[in-house]
Amino acid sequence: MKKILIVDDEPNIVMSLEYTFKKNNFEVFIARDGQEALDILEKQLPDLIILDVMMPMVDGFATLEEIKKDSRLQHCKVIFLSAKNKQKNIEKGLALGADLYVVKPFSIKKLVEQVNELIQ
Repeated sequence: MKKILIVDDEPNIVMSLEYTFKKNNFEVFIARDGQEALDILEKQLPDLIILDVMMPMVDGFATLEEIKKDSRLQHCKVIFLSAKNKQKNIEKGLALGADLYVVKPFSIKKLVEQVNELIQ
C-alpha cells in the first residue's frame, strides 16, 4: 500500500484529501503544520507528500528544505498545494525540489491522477 502525508492547516482540504486517498487505497498520514509533518517523517517514510505553503509554525518552503536534508526521504515525491499562485512562489517551490506545484482551487480528481503518475 502506498503511503501519503497530507500537510495542510485547512480542515476541509485535509478531510477531503484524506477521504479521497483512503478510497484510492493509500495509507494516509495527516499533519496540520510543517513541524508536525517533520515529527511524523521521523517515524514514517511516505511515497509522496502533499504540502501547503502557508501554515503556522513552519511554512511549506521551510518544511521542504528540511525534508530534502534527510537522506531517508530521497525517494519521496513532493507536491505543493497552495493558494500562493504567483510565478515567483511556484518557481521557489520547484527550485526547492518539489516535483509539482498545484494552485488552489484544484481538481481533486486531477490531483489523484498526478499523484499516481508521480509514484508509478
